[in-house]
Amino acid sequence: MHRGGRAGRRPRRRPAPEGLVTRPVAEPDAPGRPPQPSLADPCDAREPAGERLHGGGPGVGLDVFLSGRVFMDMIFTGLPGLPPPGTEIVTDGLGSAPGGVANIAVAMSRLGLRVGLAAPFGDDMFGAYLWRTLAEQEGVDLRASRRVPGWSTPVTVSMAYDSDRSMVTFARPVPPQAEEPPDGVPPEARACFVDVDRPVPAWAAGMRERGALIFADLGWDPTGAWSAEVLDRLAHVDVFMPNAAEAMAYTRTGDPPAAAEALAERAPVVVVKCGADGAIALDRTTGERAEAPALPVRALDATGAGDVFAAGFVFGTLAGLPLVERLRFANLCAGLSVRHRSGSLGSPCWGEIAAFGESGEVPESVLADYAFVVPFVPEMAESAVVRAEPTLRTDR
Repeated sequence: MHRGGRAGRRPRRRPAPEGLVTRPVAEPDAPGRPPQPSLADPCDAREPAGERLHGGGPGVGLDVFLSGRVFMDMIFTGLPGLPPPGTEIVTDGLGSAPGGVANIAVAMSRLGLRVGLAAPFGDDMFGAYLWRTLAEQEGVDLRASRRVPGWSTPVTVSMAYDSDRSMVTFARPVPPQAEEPPDGVPPEARACFVDVDRPVPAWAAGMRERGALIFADLGWDPTGAWSAEVLDRLAHVDVFMPNAAEAMAYTRTGDPPAAAEALAERAPVVVVKCGADGAIALDRTTGERAEAPALPVRALDATGAGDVFAAGFVFGTLAGLPLVERLRFANLCAGLSVRHRSGSLGSPCWGEIAAFGESGEVPESVLADYAFVVPFVPEMAESAVVRAEPTLRTDR
């Protein structure tokens, strides 16, 4: 959305459940076309969620600090399946967007959280696009990141079909210490997000000692070993959020509830993401157990949905929401993201969250479960955000 003016307002389709969807939102620049890309903040009127979470009082500089690799994602959608050897499939669905750790960084920033990132960026054209998109368009603090001479940007091609996807990735080894904050000293933050595929870094452990919450995820194990050593690292985290397949593989259990129970013996809070089946969470510190269904929407592309879910759960945790409401908000954010050619740029901002009930996709009986979201929605929340496009624009 350009800062120079606001698009026309959308006519009301039907009355929304009381208190949930009452704010006007912006339409795209033209029917069927996303807003023209701009390096301005894509949620022009959003206020920092941290200010609402802190009650306007003084606080640390960042809400969340994270590190990792940023990928250039190329996302194909509308595929009937994968092409057999020697054949070709043509589709008009393609989106380009920052990926990897950028998925969750963008999702949290669009919710208004103050996000800092330590990541290496290639010195190629993809690296320049990713840096500019994250720093200027999405408002991610990159002071702890760096451009690495001679290093090629990692690239992932994602092929979405049947509400799931397959991926192919190009990646070179990461330069030493490139994913760590400068001098190993992270900025002050209320929370940190790490990947337990490898040992929890010393700087993250130091943040935890100073009172920061440590949220953790992990990736798929291509070796199939699913080593118990990974689970030993959960002693150093506060919230662990694997997907169902990963959770069952690491715990050697046969269903997500059993996996959640096993993991709860190792981490204070465990969330098992079950995709279209919603999510399960256990809080060992309070004894709470919660389940929440996925948002009933038509999915176009699930790329990055798990990261958007995690961003919503982080927000709900920092907001002090009960466990079941944290799950519902996380499912809401993830459900809204899969309606787009996703990746990081499918993440919703507050305007889309405020207006999601007007589409008619979700029954009013379901919307009532989300009334707790209302106090967090800014008075004027734009729904126009930059989405993934087929190509990289030179005017970005």
